[in-house]
Order: sequence, then structure tokens, then C-alpha cells
Amino acid sequence: MMHNIDINKMNQLMEENEDARQIISQLLENHQITVSTIAHEIRNPLTLISSALQIIQVQHPEVTEFSHWKQTMEDIDFMRQLLEELSTFNNGNTLNYSVFSIEHLLKNIAISFAISLDEADSDIEFSSSIPDNLGKFTGDKIKLEEVFLNLLKNAREAIPGHGTILLAAGRKKDILTIKIKDSGCGIPTENIESIFEPFKTYKQGGTGLGLSLSQRIVEAHGGSISVASTEGKGTLFTVKLPI
Repeated sequence: MMHNIDINKMNQLMEENEDARQIISQLLENHQITVSTIAHEIRNPLTLISSALQIIQVQHPEVTEFSHWKQTMEDIDFMRQLLEELSTFNNGNTLNYSVFSIEHLLKNIAISFAISLDEADSDIEFSSSIPDNLGKFTGDKIKLEEVFLNLLKNAREAIPGHGTILLAAGRKKDILTIKIKDSGCGIPTENIESIFEPFKTYKQGGTGLGLSLSQRIVEAHGGSISVASTEGKGTLFTVKLPI
């Protein structure tokens, strides 16, 4: 797995040497195709296995009493989730552009998230501040929606009981700023520098790809994502996108 220093050296080499640029570009393209193919080939039989086990459970409910049955089903679901996120992560910097209202997108996300909290009978108080003058945005609507929903999901999971989450947006000249703030458990200082690294996770059942994918999507739009957190008090994610 490449780290930032490796990527910086690779980019520098590509800028300085045309032959190296072509070779590296081809290698990266081949790598993406290979990863997508492997994920696809594994996901298909895994789906069949999952479906078969679900049929067995319906026809023979007593299997739920078997030792390790629940853990097996959870492990299969985790593997399916990991393969889906790996495939999405692999194509995170490939954008399908369209022109859309960013304020409508954010307001729809806020409504959907608020409904999900109500349905879960959550003690979390959610609020949003999204002005009407954010204007049109050119980008990948689906991938950006995934970014903000993932950040909101992380905020919800960081709050074990009662707490607050705020989704706020604003525009200054040609820069759009979206902030997601929670009053949850916060991120330990020793972990905060590595939370965007692929497969690095500090929560049970996590794949370690959510934040890495979010960063990849935001940067593919020419933007940036940053985090500020105090352990025991909460976390603030800030996404900045050029308009």
C-alpha cells in the first residue's frame, strides 16, 4: 500500500519524465483493472454463499441456535461490505460529472439522515444550516453524496447515547465549505494523523476504507478534507470544494 510520500515521489517523477509518466499511468490503470476484476470475481460467489445460507436459515430456523452461526453470517456480510468498498475505493477518483444544485443535495441528505435517526429512535439531536445561495456545482453528485453520508454515519457511530450532530454549509467566493460536527467520543491524538490511510480503522467492524474513499473523492474534485478532534468532546470534519 502506497503512502503519501510514495505518491509524491511518483507524481514528481511523472512530471519530470514523459516516459516515466506513460509507464506509471499504464501500471496504475492495469492495477485498477486487476483490483476491480478480483473484487468482482470474489463478490459473485460470496453473494451466492450468503443467499444459500439465508435460504437454509428460512427453511431450518433451528440453525440460528448452532454455535458460530451468527458470527459466520456477520463475517460473510463484512466480507461483502469490504469487497464493495474496495471496488468503490479503487474507482474513487473516476468522476461522472453533472451540473446540480449543491444546496438541494445537502438538504436532501440532511432530511434523509434526520429520518434515519427518527426511525432508529436515537437520542441524537441533529441540526443543519444550509443557505439558499450556494449556487450550481459541477461534479459527481452520487460520489459526493456518499462522502457526506459517510461522514454523518461516522458522527452517529461516535455518539454512544445522547449527543448532537451539526451539518453546516457556506460559500465564500468560489470555495464551498461543508462542516460536520459531532459531540461524540473524539479521536485520540495518536490516531488522528492516520485516519485517512486505507485499511486503517479504529472501530469494531470497520473496513478502514470509508474515510480514505471520502478523501479520494474530495481530492478528485480539486478539494480538501480535514479533521479536528478532542478526545471525549467531539470531532469536526471540514470539506472544501472549489466551485
